[in-house]
Amino acid sequence: MTGDPRFFVVQDFSTESGVVLPEARLAYRTFGSPDAARGAVLVPSHFMAGSADNDFPIGEGLALDPAEWFVIATDLLGNGVSSSPSTTPPPFDGPRFPVTTIRDTVALIRRLLTEELGVDHLAAVVGFSMGAQQAFQLAVSAPGFVDRVVALAGTARCYPHGVARLEGQLAALFADPTFAGGEYAQQPVAGIQAFGTVWAAWLYSQQWWRDELWREADPEATFESTMAEFRDDFLPGADANDVVLHCRTWQQHDVGTTPGFDGDTAAALASIDVPVLVMPGETDLYFPVGDARLEARSIPNVTFLPIPSLWGHPAGAGASPADAAFVNHAVRRFLANEPIPEAEDLTTR
Repeated sequence: MTGDPRFFVVQDFSTESGVVLPEARLAYRTFGSPDAARGAVLVPSHFMAGSADNDFPIGEGLALDPAEWFVIATDLLGNGVSSSPSTTPPPFDGPRFPVTTIRDTVALIRRLLTEELGVDHLAAVVGFSMGAQQAFQLAVSAPGFVDRVVALAGTARCYPHGVARLEGQLAALFADPTFAGGEYAQQPVAGIQAFGTVWAAWLYSQQWWRDELWREADPEATFESTMAEFRDDFLPGADANDVVLHCRTWQQHDVGTTPGFDGDTAAALASIDVPVLVMPGETDLYFPVGDARLEARSIPNVTFLPIPSLWGHPAGAGASPADAAFVNHAVRRFLANEPIPEAEDLTTR
């Protein structure tokens, strides 16, 4: 997806932390016509990604064909394009930027849709990873606003193991003295490289590494070149404070902390009264299939379809050609209200 994003700007935006940002900017792109026959679909972005990076389900012949749908792709706060530590002037620049929540971004998205785009109802929301967090949150925060929810390789809460994993990755970044508590004069390159190196072991499955599946993308690739790419180019051009913010946003997310649910994740999920397609990666180490299955049991109208892949977390974003075909086929059928016979029977697990 090419072209520059557009920006929706809100003055004096109150975040859940209590900090009021003088200006909050939400980046977005649209595809197709607002008058598309099948309605509007939201595709929110994931960790340190943007509206241009969610192209795996959008395009001719894919699940979200702009000839049929009006697709709105949005950038999560803190990604370096929407309002972020790196893009915000004093007094909220760098480490002084508030820890924004998934609900903060969802609140901005709702205002973008209704106030700027004139969209007062969505046919669906389709989110991968932290985009799935936003998809669940939108369904909980705005009952009746969306007809169908698709959560790809993501859960409605970050559980303690996920918090611990992210702490380990952040510790690698913080160990670089250049980071200086976020008050760096230049990017802490060694810390960002260490962050990417730690990330590598979690991104794909153990068998992906054992079977050397990095060769599928590049037959000449080696273990050493794969690790070097994670170290040197995992987050090209990323700002360290933005990376920290996205980790903190991820760690603290829980739909159960939505006002009215008193921290009860299951009750929040049970409040979703529209069809939900939950598609975890069978080998995902970030959002394990067991966590997704546990949550799915609380959703009244759920279709639970694990992605049979060795590609770990990225399977939810169509990392391999087989993953992309599986995800697009399932999402297309779900949005058309067609049966998905290979979905798991949760009553037997």
